[in-house]
Amino acid sequence: MVPLMAAAAQNASSSLTGASVVSACALLFTVASFWWLNARQGRLKAWEPHSFAAIVHSSMARLRLPLVLHNTGPKPIVVQDLILTFPDEPASHLPLLWVSSPSRLQPGPDEEATLPAGFVVAGREAQQLFLEFEAPFSGFLPETRDYKVQIHARVGHRKGWRPLLTFTLRAANIVDPDRYTVYNNAPVELTKEDRKRADAALLELLHEQGDASAQGERRRRDPSSDEGDTGTSR
Repeated sequence: MVPLMAAAAQNASSSLTGASVVSACALLFTVASFWWLNARQGRLKAWEPHSFAAIVHSSMARLRLPLVLHNTGPKPIVVQDLILTFPDEPASHLPLLWVSSPSRLQPGPDEEATLPAGFVVAGREAQQLFLEFEAPFSGFLPETRDYKVQIHARVGHRKGWRPLLTFTLRAANIVDPDRYTVYNNAPVELTKEDRKRADAALLELLHEQGDASAQGERRRRDPSSDEGDTGTSR
């Protein structure tokens, strides 16, 4: 009789332990599923733009990009600020700051000025934006070659700048840098005429920059431009 009671108690204990394990696993699965579906913080993803708008002077560079941002998690992500850099170029290439969020890619005189403002990318959703970056005296004079470009973002749930996108800007396609217009960012081969136009425009920009630098140097060295001492020395 005693062995039978001991066996029964052992079986009941084993069943209780098994049920506890199953219950604990079910609870963990429920909590993990809820976190994954509702509380997980995702990250922003972006893709290389197929086109861009650009205008470049000796005193200013401006780029407009069509970007698609995708939030991989269920929680919304607040984008506070954006910046565009040329990581492989000299330090003279200053970052281009986010200055506007226009409604289209093609610039035009009828556009309304839209200052940059933080925005939200909802959970598991994608959002298309047109972002305009600019820097006065940026040091960026487009040569007929490719540039490595990085866009960094400041988001509400993290501190500091975070890399968002690295892509190739095909500046060789900028054949008319003085005109703010749209160019293809695909790796297409330019015709000889387009390449000549791009080279001529670049040379003109370089001459303008050289003339401006020379005039500034002459003003700095010309004693007649300074206020002289009209009094007599003691």
